[in-house]
Amino acid sequence: MRRLSLTLVFIGIVTTLTYAQSHQLTGRVIDEKGDPVPFASIYGRKAGGGGTSANNEGIFKMQLPVGEHELLIRSVGYKQAAQRVTMDADRDIQVILLAESYLLDEVVIGNGEDPAYAIIRRAIRQRKAHLLEAAPYTAKVYIKGVQRLLQAPKKFLGVDIDEIGREIGLDSNRTGIVYLSESESRITVRPPDDFHEEMISSKFSGNNRAFSFNRAADLKLNFYENHQPIFDGLSARPFVSPIADNALAYYRYRLLGTTEENGLTINKIEVIPRRKGEPLYEGDIYIVDDTWRIYGVNLQLTKASSINILDTLDVQQEFIPLENGQWQPSSIRFDFVGGLLGFRVGGYFAAVYSEYAANPEIKKGAFNEVLHIAEGINERDSAYWAESRPLLLTDEEQRDYVHKDSLQRRRETKEYRDSLDRVTNRFKPLGILTTGYTHRNRANRSFFAFDGLATSLLFNSVEGLALNYGIRYTKQIDTLRNRNFTVYGNARYGFANKRVNGYLGTYLPIGKSTLHLYGGSNVQDLNNRGALPPLFNTISTTLFGRNYLKLYERTFGGLEWRYTLPANVTATASAVWENRLWLPNSTDYTFWERNKQHLTSNNPLVPGEDIPLFAKNQAFKITMGLSYDFGTRYETYPHRRVYLPSKWPTLAVTYTKGFPRIFGSDVDYDLLMARLYKTGIGLGLYGQVSFDVRAGTFLNDRQLRYTDYQHFKGTKTLISDQQLTTFLLLDYYRYSTGGNFVEAHGEYNLSTLLTSKVPLLRRLKLQEIIGFHYMHTGELGHYGEWHVGLEWQRLRVIYARSLVSAADLRGQQAIRIGVRLF
Repeated sequence: MRRLSLTLVFIGIVTTLTYAQSHQLTGRVIDEKGDPVPFASIYGRKAGGGGTSANNEGIFKMQLPVGEHELLIRSVGYKQAAQRVTMDADRDIQVILLAESYLLDEVVIGNGEDPAYAIIRRAIRQRKAHLLEAAPYTAKVYIKGVQRLLQAPKKFLGVDIDEIGREIGLDSNRTGIVYLSESESRITVRPPDDFHEEMISSKFSGNNRAFSFNRAADLKLNFYENHQPIFDGLSARPFVSPIADNALAYYRYRLLGTTEENGLTINKIEVIPRRKGEPLYEGDIYIVDDTWRIYGVNLQLTKASSINILDTLDVQQEFIPLENGQWQPSSIRFDFVGGLLGFRVGGYFAAVYSEYAANPEIKKGAFNEVLHIAEGINERDSAYWAESRPLLLTDEEQRDYVHKDSLQRRRETKEYRDSLDRVTNRFKPLGILTTGYTHRNRANRSFFAFDGLATSLLFNSVEGLALNYGIRYTKQIDTLRNRNFTVYGNARYGFANKRVNGYLGTYLPIGKSTLHLYGGSNVQDLNNRGALPPLFNTISTTLFGRNYLKLYERTFGGLEWRYTLPANVTATASAVWENRLWLPNSTDYTFWERNKQHLTSNNPLVPGEDIPLFAKNQAFKITMGLSYDFGTRYETYPHRRVYLPSKWPTLAVTYTKGFPRIFGSDVDYDLLMARLYKTGIGLGLYGQVSFDVRAGTFLNDRQLRYTDYQHFKGTKTLISDQQLTTFLLLDYYRYSTGGNFVEAHGEYNLSTLLTSKVPLLRRLKLQEIIGFHYMHTGELGHYGEWHVGLEWQRLRVIYARSLVSAADLRGQQAIRIGVRLF
């Protein structure tokens, strides 16, 4: 579920089928006490027969053709019921499901090992066969999701939650539905991996222009796979299936009993994690005797499973046989509850597969398109949904649609938008000092954003105290493709060297491409990789007298064009003119006088003297680049196509030419560089690997300035912005090169593989990091570092040690604290 990290959007499946010349059957499923049985499955006895599902109040509706029908009603934990109905008119029935009684043969368990283990071993042996046995098929999927805010504070970080709650339709206690959506899709599947989805209808409470977040592609929760990631962000590692190849090392099992259903012997087995802190399920799995396939699951993930975001996630899944003998899900349901910082959320996502058809004709390349959403599918009226939805709306959900629709109509009026703008655009002096100020105009979909004054202040030894203030104007010009016209500007003033700089730029969407125009002047890092963030330099200089950041003044004008070609190839081209001026230090201020002895000049190669690093010079250069991630899978939306990340690395090639004697340019060089990179390569339970390899050569270096060199991301401060391409013991400027170079970075994230086994560390969910970083230049020779450390959220503590080096870096070691700023 890659799109739904912190929004808690989960999904489920149920079955539906309609026939011509049919009547409507409505009913209610209850238990022995008269309480509703939510999300029970109702389908025909005939294999592959159409069906539906009860809603969370036990109420269901389905269309059946005229004649006699035998319905099967199932729900996990209840004994299956059969009911005959004669459809010669609309009918209404009530079905009572009895709690399932599983019988346990005590004689069987006398050998010391629970008989569940023998059943699980057989299921494990058949796992791969069941994974691969399914033939290609098509099906219709209805998906419904509901998310509720269960608790919220009155204010959060100065924001009035009561006011926001009124705008989104919450009650006076700040509780209620915050997400309600339905969708229908047709899917084509070629197991185990090929999947195509075409969304045919979409309904979103409170926004009739939006498309549902519900995706059938995100419902591929297959327990025949060894591992299930569920959705991004839920856990650092994927979850281990109860019948994975190595499941016996992670789970204990207990046979709770057997029962007969539809002529099959069903074994109910309790699944018990062997250890806390591992990505493991607990609950029940139902296995069919003889074939050893999954009949259903009722599993739960909790904090003991080291999940993030949520407190609990319950998963229920049932399967039905199709006419061709294969089994497919009839339903899947997720129930969740979680909370953070005074907020509590909960809800469910449920639905059904129906209209299964085996062995469809599949065109070549059909699975390159993973998702297709056509224009107009969110315009279905209420009559369509009343006829087609298999999961009936509850009273609360009906009220939410009505209430949110009225809120939407009101929000779309100019009077409402103007009134809302008047409230949100109120000038707050404290805000302009801290977070900045944003002025919106919802009527024409535009806003101005002004930086905060406090966050615009910085300090360095070249400018002293400096103000670097920015402003941005954005107007949305294409709501379907979310394309914006943007103008931005920046003003900078150094109070010590009294120099004023400023620049302007704009992003212009032109067809399927984007044009970036910019020009002005600015004070910039000599290392164009941005190795030292200004905030860290401000702290290092003022508190410790370590002015590592080296700057120069750049006057420039340029343009950049970006376009995505077919086959997911991105092309870029840019041209820029620059005037580069080296700057001397203008202050030796630090908080403590004793730290002045550590200050160095603004020349990184001659730290003891303010000798100019280079003479004033001009440059005109053109850069062209192509990148390709070898991905062929994409999603189609109205008026746009979005390519999905590939499992293969991305290859990028760039060529830069510095032209002499054009606009006064006095550079002459050719730089060719290639890069191969990929992050987050999954290794299942054993974490993930990332790597980034770059190599380049200056084909011509007749006139080359230091600012045109190839630079590397070094670190000298205790706290740094650690990224994959960061060296933790390398100087920022000393080893930049104007010759051939190779740079390689690899990182292995064990994703709590070790720390989850230590009780005191388990709750922190610390991720173990092992890294290797290498570079080679003509001046430095071979240099490498290895890193080992721990990561928590965006904070890292890494121990780094240098490896073989031809320079004076051999044997260096340090501990660095990394703060991820991206």
